[in-house]
Amino acid sequence: MNDLNKVYAVIDTNVLVSALLTSTSSSNPFIILNAIYNKRIVPIFNDIILSEYREVLMRPKFHLSLKQVELVLNFLVSNGISIVPVKEETIYFPDPKDIVFYEVRMAVDDSYLVTGNQKHFPNKPFVVTPAQMVEILIEKGLI
Repeated sequence: MNDLNKVYAVIDTNVLVSALLTSTSSSNPFIILNAIYNKRIVPIFNDIILSEYREVLMRPKFHLSLKQVELVLNFLVSNGISIVPVKEETIYFPDPKDIVFYEVRMAVDDSYLVTGNQKHFPNKPFVVTPAQMVEILIEKGLI
């Protein structure tokens, strides 16, 4: 899956929520979502991640309509890659629900895990903040 014109990444739910709730087009989560829409980032996921996206985005506090959520999820599914995770049993995760994001990332070499909660994941070069992902996209000439 090595395409020089694309970056493969697991997008943590908090980044997706931030991107959809921001009114600032210069925010890093918004730039990441825009890069997905422009097919510069290929989202990688599995059914558990998609279910979490749906559950979290539909929370009443976010005021997102079912139509908005469905549009985003359908786009991610249509333009991303569903992955079978690589089981990771040797690393501790403060929140067990985060393990699947890491395991999906581990199934795709040269991919990233983009999160606003780096402390929830092992300190690895492929676990990046939204700001770091934007820098990677800039360095690769993708934005």
